Amino acid sequence: MKILCVGDVVGKAGRTLLHELLPKLKEEFALDLVVVNAENAAGGSGLTPKIASQLFSYGCDVLTLGDHVWDRVELMEYLKENPKILRPANLPEGVPGKGWCVVQTTSGEKAAIINLLGRVFMRYNVDCPFRAFERLLGSIQEETSVVIVDFHAEATSEKVAFGKFAEGKASLVFGTHTHIQTADDTILPQGTAYITDLGMTGPYDSVIGQDTQKIIRRFLTGIPERFEVAKGNPWLSGVLVEIDVQSGKATDITRLQRSLP
Repeated sequence: MKILCVGDVVGKAGRTLLHELLPKLKEEFALDLVVVNAENAAGGSGLTPKIASQLFSYGCDVLTLGDHVWDRVELMEYLKENPKILRPANLPEGVPGKGWCVVQTTSGEKAAIINLLGRVFMRYNVDCPFRAFERLLGSIQEETSVVIVDFHAEATSEKVAFGKFAEGKASLVFGTHTHIQTADDTILPQGTAYITDLGMTGPYDSVIGQDTQKIIRRFLTGIPERFEVAKGNPWLSGVLVEIDVQSGKATDITRLQRSLP
């Protein structure tokens, strides 16, 4: 099974680039599944139903979220209607939506995707993502051996620790949220593909997607200022992963970065 996982799509620049590149990438790599983190897709903060529909029309199969999940109130009802948009599974019980799903890929095989939110330096008081993963795993493995986790977290130590914790249980663990692609893509000894952060799909002439001068002024003065999504030099970042469907073990992981010609 060939899977493309795309890092945090930021604003219009990220959405436009995904629209341009995703069909070509699906053809080039004969992809079976595309998982995209979309929590910054709407103006750099949150996701709307309209934008979610656009991303699905571009060829995304599953959209994951993170700490900006509630930034757009209109998404709440939509989460109930579309099980392929995932909010973190370790949010408090009773919130709208689902934190995981099982989908059928273009090859006819099944894959499970889980969205989890880290706790270190994050703004939400959520359940332990490690224990939440353990609770979900039993029922998921009854349906498929292919288990993909988007671990949306700030601290690299928490991401690395989770990767080790999920080793041999998940097929792929990728980190999101920090918008900088890490160079530690690997297959762990027990067959779990891992990378600490996928990186960002959006404007790289920026500070993690936001207008550079506004961010610098805030560091210099400490005065709060409304952030504005940058526009220049958009790049797509993510990983390509191959997974053996029978065993659920990864056989290859490759970092990917693409821009328009």
